[in-house]
Amino acid sequence: MVVIPVLLLLGSLFLCGGVEAQTETQTIGEMLKQAALQWKGPVTCDKWDCNCTFKRQRGCCCATNEMHEMEEDTFIKVKYLWHEISRLNDRVKAVTDATKVAFTARMNTNIATTISGSAQPCFGPFNTNVPMPFSNVTLNNGNGYNAALGAFTAPCSGVYVLSFTVYSSVEKGGRLYHKVQLMMNGKLVVSVWENNREDGEDSATQVVTLKMQRGDQVYLELMSGRKLCTSPQNNIFTGYMLYPGTYE
Repeated sequence: MVVIPVLLLLGSLFLCGGVEAQTETQTIGEMLKQAALQWKGPVTCDKWDCNCTFKRQRGCCCATNEMHEMEEDTFIKVKYLWHEISRLNDRVKAVTDATKVAFTARMNTNIATTISGSAQPCFGPFNTNVPMPFSNVTLNNGNGYNAALGAFTAPCSGVYVLSFTVYSSVEKGGRLYHKVQLMMNGKLVVSVWENNREDGEDSATQVVTLKMQRGDQVYLELMSGRKLCTSPQNNIFTGYMLYPGTYE
C-alpha cells in the first residue's frame, strides 16, 4: 500500500462522515497532513524528492544512502587532493630554495703593488693571463663562489646573469692599458678593454646571460701585459640565477 491511495481513502471518509464540525476548523489539507503523519506503513518516494530530508519527516528520501555514499566519496577525493597539493608545495619549496643563488665580490685593496718607475699601486702587468682575485665577498647565496679561486661554480643548472665592472686610474701622463675577459670553462665569453692616453680614469661594465650546467665555472682574467691601477676595490664581480633548468 502506498501513501497517496491511503490519503485519498481517508479524505473520502472524512468528507462522507459527520465531520462538518471539524471542517469548520480544519481544511482538507490539514486533515490529509495529519493522516500522513499517523501512517505506520512503508512510504515510497522518488529520488528527486528530497524535501523530507530537510523537514525531518518519516520515510525520508529514497536517495539518502546514495547521498551519503557521494559525500564519503567526495571527502576521500578532497583528502587525496589536499595530500597531493601538500606534496607539490614541498617540491616547489625544495626547488625554489635550491635556486637562491647569488654572489657579489670585490677585489682586495691590498692586491695592488707598486711597480718600478711608478708611484701608483697596480694589479699587473703579468707575462701571462692571470685570474683576477675577488676576495672581499659580501654575498654568496648557494655557496657557488670560491673566494680563493676567484671563480663561481654553478651549484645547479639554469640561466644565470653575470656582470663585472672594471676600473683603473693612472697618474697624469700615464696610459690606461687593460683588458679583462669573462671565461667560462676556460673559453672566452665577453671582455672589456682600454688603451688610450686621452683620459686618466675609466670604468666599464659588462652584463651577460648564460645557460650553465651544474659544475660549469666562470671567472675573470687580466690579459698578459695589462694592468689595473688605483682603487682595485672598484673592480666588482657579481652574478645570480635567473631561473633553473636543464640544458645540454
